[in-house]
Amino acid sequence: MIYTTLKNIEQYYGISENLKKGLRFLAETDFSTMEDGRYEIDGDKLYFLLLHYDTKVENNTPEAHKKYIDIQYMIEGEELIGVGPLADMTGVVEEKPENDIWFYNGPQDYLLLRDDRLTVLFPDDAHAPGIAVDEPVNIRKCVVKVLV
Repeated sequence: MIYTTLKNIEQYYGISENLKKGLRFLAETDFSTMEDGRYEIDGDKLYFLLLHYDTKVENNTPEAHKKYIDIQYMIEGEELIGVGPLADMTGVVEEKPENDIWFYNGPQDYLLLRDDRLTVLFPDDAHAPGIAVDEPVNIRKCVVKVLV
């Protein structure tokens, strides 16, 4: 897992070429004129989702992906994201392999996403996004999906 800001992303470019492309995309893109939805950068190898949603009081089912790395970037608003090692999760709650998503129970620590902060979540990082900081608010977020 990586937790950083846009101004510090260059130090992570060497991890993989697709991750570098995804991070550079975030730094170079103006999302203000784009509609919510799915957009391809390089087909299924690299794409992103623009989302609006309301944060919630809790999220007790962290998710993980086997095929994709998530880069989660807050455009407007703020949320907490629960994170924990996949190895520490205690049981599968639901699995949707066709969508590359598994939900778990297990312990979480919390990161704050706001301003220009982002987190890179690898397949061994369980994560529970969308948690309200104080009270539920509507946020806008970009999730870049990077094929492993």
